[in-house]
Amino acid sequence: MTPDRADRAAGLVETRRALADGEVTSRALVEEALGRIEAAQPMLNAFRIVRGEAALAEADAADRELAAGVSKPLLGVPVAVKDDMDVAGEPTAFGCPGAFPPVAADGEAVRRLRAAGAVVVGKTNTCELGQWPFTEGPAFGETRNPWDTGHTPGGSSGGSAAAVAAGLVPAALGSDGAGSVRIPASWTRLIGIKPQRGRISTWPWGEAFHGITVNGTLARTVADAALLLDAASGNHDRDPHRPPALTVADAVGRDPGRLRVALSLKPPFTAVPVRLDPEIRARVVELAEKLAELGHMVEEADPPYGQIGLAFVPRATAGIAELVREAPDPALLDPRTRAAARLGRLLGGAPLRAARRAETVLQRRIGAFFGSYDVVLAPTTAVPPPRIGAFSRLGGLATDRAIIAACPYAWPWNVLGWPGVNIPAGFAGPGLPVGAQLLGPAHSEPLLVSLAAQLEAELRWHERWPPLRADADRPVA
Repeated sequence: MTPDRADRAAGLVETRRALADGEVTSRALVEEALGRIEAAQPMLNAFRIVRGEAALAEADAADRELAAGVSKPLLGVPVAVKDDMDVAGEPTAFGCPGAFPPVAADGEAVRRLRAAGAVVVGKTNTCELGQWPFTEGPAFGETRNPWDTGHTPGGSSGGSAAAVAAGLVPAALGSDGAGSVRIPASWTRLIGIKPQRGRISTWPWGEAFHGITVNGTLARTVADAALLLDAASGNHDRDPHRPPALTVADAVGRDPGRLRVALSLKPPFTAVPVRLDPEIRARVVELAEKLAELGHMVEEADPPYGQIGLAFVPRATAGIAELVREAPDPALLDPRTRAAARLGRLLGGAPLRAARRAETVLQRRIGAFFGSYDVVLAPTTAVPPPRIGAFSRLGGLATDRAIIAACPYAWPWNVLGWPGVNIPAGFAGPGLPVGAQLLGPAHSEPLLVSLAAQLEAELRWHERWPPLRADADRPVA
């Protein structure tokens, strides 16, 4: 372990090794994590719930198992999860105001993390029902970006991204229904894996937001993100989507071979004007050039998205409508949330059924594109991270237009249910992180992880941290 581990969490792989070798105890790691969270909370506001006493008790239990020679993938390692996942004994507010009761049982993803030995130190902030690419709301305030606290870390897994980027925890789970893992990973310089639908269970939601939302991982390195993915993967007996099992971490360091890469800079049709920031375009093109240097065939080509948005909106808004019905006091919700729920109730019948039927057609058409290419390289967002409050005073339609213009690239892969990985692409504007997506067909996580790890070995993006100073708002060189 590094001498300054109390200041920033070591990576998941390194932490696991140090615990197994007896160099550190789980209690010491959890105490340090809790101390970092407490110190950073006034500035970053990454956590909704901190499980101080419970996490320390679980760390002590992990230390007893370690002393007895028990071996588990993440035994004693502190991690965080997004506050849309059930943790027994804690409320699941999903960014909403109101008095939510504690839940009785862990969700399946959290259950699997615990079975792997991880210690869940807390639940991270998210916007109301995960709708927006920013993490702000009256229920908890504003979550800020460690690279520049005047800017959002993105959303809706913004709390998880901020916690990992600042080194409060080694890695965290998030969820991705329209880019909600990949967007905050992009804006905080992390690896964000959106896996195949069903790879990580969303139970007790059999199909979160009618199948467009999946759980995924955020970490500073490809190896850490893949390790957390493997630990959380698996299904509840009643899950409707059960992809074949994979060990994704085995792909880290594996030669991906010579791949055919489609550089796709054109967003899907959105009915909203979209302009790709020139600096983001330049950073993504630089990644394409690096891939070509590594021996891959790269050419510009765009997947045949067509009118894929028609298959997204009914599923997203119908999911919001269902969750609003379960809120303890819907009147407390953001007016934009209530408006989305009204639309979801209108689209929840025939339009929703048509949207579900369209998925197979889209998978077939876009799947044919992967007869010519192995991987798509695309921007993750069209703009760098916006300033805190940029969306707060907008009405519903204005918010929708603004977030579509900012983040038009991620959501088609939620309709398809296929994997995508955000990788850091550099910085734009005044030192703000931006990212790119590696996108693949069904069950392609090992290929995407292998390619991401190859780029990471060349570019070493994980070696640069946000500033440690509490008052800093610009990255240091």
